[in-house]
Amino acid sequence: MAFNPIVDEEKCVGCEECVDVCPVEVFEMQDGKSVPVNAEECLGCESCVEVCEENAITIEET
Repeated sequence: MAFNPIVDEEKCVGCEECVDVCPVEVFEMQDGKSVPVNAEECLGCESCVEVCEENAITIEET
């Protein structure tokens, strides 16, 4: 099973919490927003979902 992290750009405020908490460095900041540049590395742990106060991140199972 694979996981696909999705960031809602409208909700993301660029706090970088997801960047800091992700154990496999899925996210990086681009133009003040979090972007899942290494989405294929996602473990589905949902640490980013839990730490995002704006509820801007969802994880899809593929």
